[in-house]
Amino acid sequence: MTVSTPILADPAASFLNILGRARNQQLSLAELFQMTEGLTAAGATAQAGELYKIWIAFNDSNPLLHLAYFNYAVALSKAGDAAGALQALRAAVRINPQFGQAHINLGRTLEDCGLTGQAVQQWRIYADATADVTPDRISNRLLSLQHIGRVLEGTGHLEEAEAALWQAMELQPSRPEAAQHWISLRMRQCKWPVFTPSLHVTTRHFMDATSSMTIACYTDDPIFHLAKAHRYCRTNVGRPADLQDFARNPVQQKSGTGQRLRIGYVSSDLRQHAVGFALSEVLELHDKASVEIFAYYCGDPAPLDQTQARIKQAVDHWRDITALSDIDAARQIAADAIDVLVDVNGYTKHARTKIFAYRPAPVIVNFCGYPGTVASPYHQYMIADEHIVPPENEIYYTEKVLRIACNQPVDRKRAVSPRPTRASVGLPENAFVFASFNGMQKITAACFGRWMAILLATPGSVLWLLAGDDSVNERLKQIATQNGVAPERIIFAGKAQNPDHLARIGLADLFLDTFPYGAHSTAADAITQGLPVLTIEGKSFASRFCASIASAAGIPEMICSGPDDYVQKAVAFARNPASLAAVKGSLQRQRETCALRDMPALARRLEALFWQMQGDAERGETPVPDLRNLDVYYEIGAELAAAGIEFETDEAYRLRYREALARLDEHAPLWPDARLWPAPAA
Repeated sequence: MTVSTPILADPAASFLNILGRARNQQLSLAELFQMTEGLTAAGATAQAGELYKIWIAFNDSNPLLHLAYFNYAVALSKAGDAAGALQALRAAVRINPQFGQAHINLGRTLEDCGLTGQAVQQWRIYADATADVTPDRISNRLLSLQHIGRVLEGTGHLEEAEAALWQAMELQPSRPEAAQHWISLRMRQCKWPVFTPSLHVTTRHFMDATSSMTIACYTDDPIFHLAKAHRYCRTNVGRPADLQDFARNPVQQKSGTGQRLRIGYVSSDLRQHAVGFALSEVLELHDKASVEIFAYYCGDPAPLDQTQARIKQAVDHWRDITALSDIDAARQIAADAIDVLVDVNGYTKHARTKIFAYRPAPVIVNFCGYPGTVASPYHQYMIADEHIVPPENEIYYTEKVLRIACNQPVDRKRAVSPRPTRASVGLPENAFVFASFNGMQKITAACFGRWMAILLATPGSVLWLLAGDDSVNERLKQIATQNGVAPERIIFAGKAQNPDHLARIGLADLFLDTFPYGAHSTAADAITQGLPVLTIEGKSFASRFCASIASAAGIPEMICSGPDDYVQKAVAFARNPASLAAVKGSLQRQRETCALRDMPALARRLEALFWQMQGDAERGETPVPDLRNLDVYYEIGAELAAAGIEFETDEAYRLRYREALARLDEHAPLWPDARLWPAPAA
């Protein structure tokens, strides 16, 4: 197994260089704490104190300066410098009068110096200042901080947003809203480690706050993904309070009658979005003699969106349900007598999952928009493929899994601009170009570490990434430098219109996928433009999707068995261009015949599956989602995910869960389930 650890600075980096970064405001607070902790552990307490002193002197505008003073005081106290500790703690409470722990420590330090009267006075000041704190005031302060974080994030002030959200987290650690955004911000900024527990915010708080989709970027644990999705559904969707006011439709007899099956697609992304691009041609190719297509749009207004205009032309009925309440949207779907309702959002942005809780159609299916199980009581089916969900992995999903050839639809009609030159996009003409156009949030410390190892083993090569915020780009260059890679070997691709972006993709030599959350539509775009994609096949939906695309494109040799295999293959391709040319030739030969681009076959297969679901419903055989023991699996998953194991065999992974289940069962017997805790043999 491989354990995920933060990328450490180059051991050869001198203490003077670290001090220089502190002076130049290039050392984050998290890095300060990490480095001073390391110095203290190594016995270099004087250097740790010097680093705190320099950082505080040159970062006096940092919104978390009081935390630096507080930790500096702790270091001074350990070193026996009570006077210095008093000065640092007084600075901390002067900067942030509400910083309770600084008040407490200041009083304790005064007491240790024999100044008991001043100690009592210090504690009384804080007690008096917080005497009027009520639940209402705490709630309002929490909401204010969350709104500040949201607005600052939206305007690109990521550091300030992070600071505001952290204050909200420490105010009420058990409330997940602020922490969820904070974690997302950390991932987008490639700040590793992502989770930084404190006295008040524990690792478990972070685990509970991470969204059911974001967790796939953190750990390749499909059981935990399943349990977390169920927890989200139960907490945030639940059972509608007005369910008694909604009349459900019975199953209609359609099979063998010549009537069309009514299919409804519900999505906020039927526009210029990866999902809109993916579904455009499929919707055009549906057999209108067999199915009648309804589109229910619940996203932002898109009056000039060409993709949306095309989808409107493709479907039989377009309904904008954005302004409708959940129950009214469900009533509209029921009034349309939908037989099979397709959820194309899951738990993504603008999802209207509560609509499905009314069960406005006899059959509900999870497809295309969400990389995993929805784990709800009302999603009976999920459409995937044999690579993403092989039969032995069906235990990770509550829905009955039905399969198509490849779970990534593509649009063969998408506009692509003429291919530019390497020079025009800032790439060296003759270098080997590794590329990854996944979002920054998918890059982990371990993933970036592998990329650095690949670059070190292939002199002259470069890594081409999709640009993030300027500070993020600079951070990645600094980490590259710390790992012995010249920063100019990291090249960033700026934003571009979709046709222009598609055109430039093929300038690279090899696409390096991320792990555990791999490329989805991005991988299909790369392969469509002739760029081979190298990927690691994990266990979860998100970590197996790219392998499915590679297989459907006819290049299964690009699927790696693990992180070591991934690095070895990437290096081998760079050193032996002929082997990579063979892969590119294979892609080109199979481009129009491979399963990835056979959209007519995909449309026919979807229709066959819809009719299969309808047949199940007519016979009273619609599957019931298995939700047993998911709370137990959540507790185990939260603990195991905190261990930071990035990659392990299926056998080792399941064994860890079974051992934890056995321990719990020994304490209090568990009900059997169909996953990893079956009933004892008779």
